[in-house]
Amino acid sequence: MTTLNAARPAIIREGKPDWAFPDPPKRFDAMQQMPHIIYACYILEDHFADRPDALVGSNGYLCYDRRDRSNWVVPDCIVALGVDPDAIMDRNGYEIRSVGKPPDFVLEVASKRTGRQDYMQKREIYAEYGVREYWRFDRTGGEYHNAPLAYDLLVDGEYRSMPLSAPCPGVIEGVSAALDIGLRWDDGELVLFDPRTGEALSPYTAVRQERDAEAARADAATTRAVSETIRANAESARANAEAARADAESARANAAEAELRRLRELLP
Repeated sequence: MTTLNAARPAIIREGKPDWAFPDPPKRFDAMQQMPHIIYACYILEDHFADRPDALVGSNGYLCYDRRDRSNWVVPDCIVALGVDPDAIMDRNGYEIRSVGKPPDFVLEVASKRTGRQDYMQKREIYAEYGVREYWRFDRTGGEYHNAPLAYDLLVDGEYRSMPLSAPCPGVIEGVSAALDIGLRWDDGELVLFDPRTGEALSPYTAVRQERDAEAARADAATTRAVSETIRANAESARANAEAARADAESARANAAEAELRRLRELLP
């Protein structure tokens, strides 16, 4: 899995500069949006960490053809499966024409300035691009978007609003078919959860720490095994050396005894 970030210079390939997207525009509502965006990206990054064909992206342009700037958009979070993340990273943005497929999932987090655009213009653009799933999260409960949480599924080239459940007061949730991950609006907080257990997915840092600890334990076990092998080989080498010395002593003793017998036979 690779993370997309637009703030990179052009790549140089075989002495020729490769094209790269410019830096995206600055966010004016970052204080309200970024905690939810960062949370979603970290969870998704970790979830797809073992998939080399998965890209989790944020803070980068999305377009069908970079030569047409009329419909360039900057999604808050995208996920694309079955792609070459390194090729996309080189261009600091996601051009559907060159990648060969649109993202499977887009999430927009509401802000006062861009809320209406998210569920109006952007919804039409993502449908035109062929984005399979479009999710929207509004921490205010619908003041900026038209709903606290919304899930649109692309059917025959158009988005169809999918029903979400409300298992208890203050909670709205649904499951992404593309990602096999649940998204929940929980009293203004975004929660990604396991659809089989309903439990929130572990924060990225906690999962990473556990994975690092497990890797450290595995490395320690490997080191111990290597040390044991080295000690065993050393013991075997010492035993072989002792056996060789014993054989040499026995050979010398046999030779001396044979020489003594020969000399005795020469005496009158």
